[in-house]
Amino acid sequence: MKNRIHIFTGHFGSGKTEVALNFALQEKKKGEDVVIVDLDIVNPYFRTNDARNVLMKNGIKVVANNYASSNVDMPTMPLDILSVFNNDNSVVVFDVGGDDDGALALGQYKQYFDKYGYEMHFIVNTKRPLTRTNDELIEIAERIESASRLKFTDIYNNTNLSDQTDGNTLFSGYDEIKMLSKKMGIAITKNCGIDKALSNVPTNLKDTVFRMNICILRPWEIQ
Repeated sequence: MKNRIHIFTGHFGSGKTEVALNFALQEKKKGEDVVIVDLDIVNPYFRTNDARNVLMKNGIKVVANNYASSNVDMPTMPLDILSVFNNDNSVVVFDVGGDDDGALALGQYKQYFDKYGYEMHFIVNTKRPLTRTNDELIEIAERIESASRLKFTDIYNNTNLSDQTDGNTLFSGYDEIKMLSKKMGIAITKNCGIDKALSNVPTNLKDTVFRMNICILRPWEIQ
């Protein structure tokens, strides 16, 4: 039986929220009931709750604190978060704040993750500062695991340069990610990107493609 609880976390700027949103939307298209939990109490700018309308339009329940996407930055936990663990019929997606600061919030619920099972996906973008080498990535991963008291189960390669991403970007740091995979003993299960980022995927990795759409507009893109 596959785990129904999926945790998405990584370094600041890794794109974990976009990956989490796209995962939730794709699970919904498969016919699953989906709940997404905005547990990003670190970054007030790019968070799951900003895409609430898109998610709700697609029948996805959003669990977020009352101050999310407001002018009040209060690092509080959603009041109804415990209810998602008891729902055996739903796929539950956790969007978690970057690094160990965000993972501390995740660790509060360790007993529930251990009880119900989980997959924790390490979202990697080797074009971001402090995550360019496998040593830097290992350090980030270990800090997150220590703070959350949970273990990563796989790696999602989401290497990108935002608007400057081209067909060569996604695999530009792949050797470092492969070394990370070997050292951590977990697989690279997904290579993520929008269409232009996926134009040069090697044939042997076609089955790992995770095709995404941009769900969250940056503040300067909103008209």
